[in-house]
Amino acid sequence: MNYFVTAIGTDSGKTLVSAILAEALQADYWKPVQAGLPADSDTVRELLTNSRTRILPEAVRLKMPASPHAAAAAEGRALKLSDIQLPEGARSPLVIEGAGGCLVPLNERDSVIDLVPQLKARVVLVSNHYLGSINHTLLTAELLKERNYPVEGILFNGDAMPGTEEVILERTGYRCLLRLARHKKVDAALVQMYAQQIKKNLYA
Repeated sequence: MNYFVTAIGTDSGKTLVSAILAEALQADYWKPVQAGLPADSDTVRELLTNSRTRILPEAVRLKMPASPHAAAAAEGRALKLSDIQLPEGARSPLVIEGAGGCLVPLNERDSVIDLVPQLKARVVLVSNHYLGSINHTLLTAELLKERNYPVEGILFNGDAMPGTEEVILERTGYRCLLRLARHKKVDAALVQMYAQQIKKNLYA
């Protein structure tokens, strides 16, 4: 089983969620496309404590912190879906972290979310709370349903907003895998705590 962590936008908490999933499942972690530094794989490495998870090298690493298609163009490159294949020797389950939101472009035709069927993954959606997040979450869910992509569940990130979460869960039909509160400090101990919670929900 591969899990593809995506979100309703940039800076929604995908890297933290990826670390939590990898810790809970003792799974390998892979970010196919990295644009900008510091690399998210380095952050995940610092947050994990289990000895089984391997941080697999990116298929594409770009210098500019921008949309992959723009960062690649700045380096005179053109990204292709065929360039992004599962790393040799990757174990299942594999936690795959996407770049930005679902429709962030890889090139003139393909978007980040187009990797899901190619990598045979189930989607884990991160929704962070802000004014307008209901609309953005429901639009993302509509896209995933339109494409018939399998969705494992949704995680809410931010101060609890029961009303918002209730509307999203009811309209999407997704199950809630985890609720992440705001924390001043994010470290390995925090990841371990949430890993225990999400493990129960994944297998519930």
